Amino acid sequence: SVSNLMRMVGSSCTCPAHSGRHGATHHVHSPGCASSHTRHASASTPRPEYAFEMATSTVRVGTGATREIGMDLANLKAKRVMVFTDPNIAKLAPLKTVVESLDRSKVPHTVFKDVRVEPSDTSFQMAIDAARKYNPDAIVAVGGGSTMDTAKAANLYTVFRDAELLDFVNAPLGKGRAVDRPLLPLIAVPTTAGTGSECTGSAIFDLKSKGAKTGIADRALKPLLGIIDPLNTRTMPQQVRLASGLDVLCHAIESYTAIPYYQRGPAPANPLLRPAYQGSNPISDIWSARALRMVARALPESVASADNLQAHEDMTLAAAYAGIGFGNGGVHLMHGCSYGISGLNKKYFHPEYPQDHPLCPHGISVAVTSPAVAEFTGSLFPERHLEIAEVLGADIANAKREDAGAILADALRAFLHRLGVPDGISAFGYSSSEIDALVESILPQHRVLKLSPRQVDAEQIAAILERSLKNY
Repeated sequence: SVSNLMRMVGSSCTCPAHSGRHGATHHVHSPGCASSHTRHASASTPRPEYAFEMATSTVRVGTGATREIGMDLANLKAKRVMVFTDPNIAKLAPLKTVVESLDRSKVPHTVFKDVRVEPSDTSFQMAIDAARKYNPDAIVAVGGGSTMDTAKAANLYTVFRDAELLDFVNAPLGKGRAVDRPLLPLIAVPTTAGTGSECTGSAIFDLKSKGAKTGIADRALKPLLGIIDPLNTRTMPQQVRLASGLDVLCHAIESYTAIPYYQRGPAPANPLLRPAYQGSNPISDIWSARALRMVARALPESVASADNLQAHEDMTLAAAYAGIGFGNGGVHLMHGCSYGISGLNKKYFHPEYPQDHPLCPHGISVAVTSPAVAEFTGSLFPERHLEIAEVLGADIANAKREDAGAILADALRAFLHRLGVPDGISAFGYSSSEIDALVESILPQHRVLKLSPRQVDAEQIAAILERSLKNY
C-alpha cells in the first residue's frame, strides 16, 4: 500500500549496496542515508550525484472538472489563449466543453486543430509557427500525449522566439539547451489514459531526418495545471485504450527498475542542469509502484469494455501516478527501443488510429520489447523484477533471484497476449535484416538508455530486438 511505501521511504537505507543483504526488496537510499555518495569527491574529481528533485504539475481530478477551465484562465488574466487539439478531438465533447467554458468566462481564444497524432518535427514546427504568429499569453492542450507534447513545444518556442527546433532537443540529436526563463501558463486536458504528459516536462516527436524519435525534456515544460476529468476519456476507441494503457504500464515498470539517482553520474555544476529523468528515487518509487498495481487490474477491464467507467477512471489516475513517477525517475530500454521501432516504421497502420500515415502507437511500440528487456535487466535488482511479476499474476513463492528476469518476461508475455497486443516487432514488418538500422536509430537515445539498470551497447540492443521479433 502507499502508506507502507511511505514508511519505507522514512526508514534507514537497506539497499544491497549498504546492507550486505542481497535479499532486500528496495535498492534506493532514503533521503537521510549517510552514504558514501560524496565521500570520494574532491576538488579534482566531480562530486557524484547526491540529490534528486520532485517536479510535477498541479492536478485537478474530478468528473466534470473541465468546465472550470474558463475560470482558471480568467483568474490568470489571460487575454489571448491558444487551444491545441487534433482533428478527431476537435469534433468531440472534450473540446466543446473547453470552448464553452472559455466563452462563459469571456476569455478570448483561438483553436489550432492540426496536431498530428505521433507528431513529427514538421508538425511541431507548424504548431510553433502558428503560435508565434498568434502570440498567446496562455496555452491549453486538449487531447492525448501528442497534443500535450505539441502544445509544450509551441509554448517553449513562442517564448524563445529566435530559437531553432534542435536548440532544446535532447543531445546528441539536438543541442540540449536548458530552459532558463519561465514559459507561458499551460493547462493540459488529457483525453487518453496513458502518457501522463499532463504531469511531465517532456515532449516527444519523430525527427524524420534521423529516422528516430527524440524529444525535449525540461521541468520548465510541465503544465501549470492538468485537469483529469474521466468524462474526457469516454470517447477512446478500444485500441487507444490499449495502447495508452500499455504506456502507463511501461512507465511504471521502467521508472521502478531504473538505475538509482545517485548512480547516474556526477552531480551537475548547476541545479538547472540536473536532468528531469534522474533515475529511481524514493518518491518516484511510491507513484510508480501504485500505478503498476492499478494498471495490472484496471487495464484488462478497460480494454474489455467501453462501459466499465470505474476501470476507465482508474486508468486516468494510474496515468497521472505513473507520470509523476517516470517524469522524475525516468524510463529506460523499453522506451529507448520504441523510439527506433516507431521512428523507422514505413508500412504499419494500427487499427482505430489515423490511417493517413504509417503509425505504430507509442504504447504498443514500447510494450513489444518489454519481455526481452526484462530478461536483460533482471539480474540487476531482481527483487523488484519479481515484485512486478507477482503484480502481473506470477507465482513467485519459490522463485530464485537468478530467474527474476525470465519470470517477469513470462508474466509480461502472458499479460500482453491476453490483451491482444501484436506479436512482436515482426508484426510491424520488421525482420532480422532490419535490426542494424533499428540499433542505429536507438543508440542516440542517451537520455533514457543511460538509466537502464544494466548498461547496454549495440550488440545487446540488437539481441533485445532479435528476441522481440516474436513474443508468443
